[in-house]
Amino acid sequence: MPNPFADEALDAPERAIRRVLVVDDSRLQRRILGSLLKKWGFAVTEAESGNHALEMCRESPPDLVLSDWMMPGMSGLEFCDEFRKLSRDNYGYFILLTSKSDKAEIAHGLDAGADDFLTKPVDPGELRARIAAGERILEMERELTEKNRLVNSTLDKLQALYASLDADLLEAKKLQQSLVSDRHRDYGTAEVSMLLRSSGHVGGDLVGTFPVSDTRIGLYGIDVSGHGISSALMTARLAGYLSGAAPEQNVALQRMADGSYAPRPPGQTIAALNDLFLSEMETEHYFTLLLADVDLASGRVVMAQAGHPYPAIQRANGSVEMVGDGGLPVGLIQGAEYQEFEVHLAPGDRLMIHSDGVTECAAPDGTLLDDAGLERILRQLQGTRGMACLEALIWKLAEFSGDDTFADDVSAILLEVKPNPPSD
Repeated sequence: MPNPFADEALDAPERAIRRVLVVDDSRLQRRILGSLLKKWGFAVTEAESGNHALEMCRESPPDLVLSDWMMPGMSGLEFCDEFRKLSRDNYGYFILLTSKSDKAEIAHGLDAGADDFLTKPVDPGELRARIAAGERILEMERELTEKNRLVNSTLDKLQALYASLDADLLEAKKLQQSLVSDRHRDYGTAEVSMLLRSSGHVGGDLVGTFPVSDTRIGLYGIDVSGHGISSALMTARLAGYLSGAAPEQNVALQRMADGSYAPRPPGQTIAALNDLFLSEMETEHYFTLLLADVDLASGRVVMAQAGHPYPAIQRANGSVEMVGDGGLPVGLIQGAEYQEFEVHLAPGDRLMIHSDGVTECAAPDGTLLDDAGLERILRQLQGTRGMACLEALIWKLAEFSGDDTFADDVSAILLEVKPNPPSD
């Protein structure tokens, strides 16, 4: 029957065991083992004691150690324990040669770090088999080491990529926040404050205002479906369609014969955006929108709602009412129509247009804030005005949810009509 551990198998150029250290105080035993190992193609070094072997291992760690257990001075067991303490790049296989057969002694040897045992006198066939077994273990260990190296290298590359993306996203956040660069504006008879807080680096919410005339302004709140970069890119594009800096591109304005601009009815504007969105933008996104045409002189506000949350009106006496009639989001159905509704704001009244990140803020038990919760907060903040009111709204949401990081983007625009000055 052919020997399953033929010489050719161990002579493979990439084998795990190449260098073998034989440690024995008997010169004859070293010669016998050394000649067998050299015949099998291993590079062999010899040491007559544990101390000598330890010095050799420090200088050039072997792949395999064959060490006698009983030696004067440092025993094979003590040498094995010290061998395991050495720093090295890969694992070294250790076989103890012993005449001991007691199970307790063998267990003691395993505790010291030995991988295998051979009973003296050593049988060449058994020695060859034990070396082959050790080689398989070392091959698996080195394959695992290489795979770990590749994993760590890949993780390093991914970390570098993540750092680059993170830096880009931080810049994108700055750009998106710049779309609402002027967070507070004073229009004389009224003030407008704006809040934009993304749940991630960037988000799909946007609020804004644009001038129409000396006494007319437009307000809007947008919430693009989804989160992240694609939603943020969509909000940036929509900001261009409602731009105050470029009235000729603002679909909420129409150019008159004398070159001036007049507001287009909010319902018509949203319908135009819906047709534009469906015809020109190839995307799976849709968005909700609330658009308001505000006459600052009279307090008349005409609004149209496209799936956006109901705006809140807080009267000067502190009472709160939700107004609106819902409507379809933009980008779902071609030819959709949007109804308008009208409210009147008196001195001391205010109007809040907010995203669903406010009303759908969830408590730890899953309960949503909802319109009733927002009404409660607004009543609590009745005496808080402007940006301080919006900042306090964030604190209240964090208190309600038990966390100051929110699952959805939070945005709001607050129009406050100034109260009449006290009469003399």
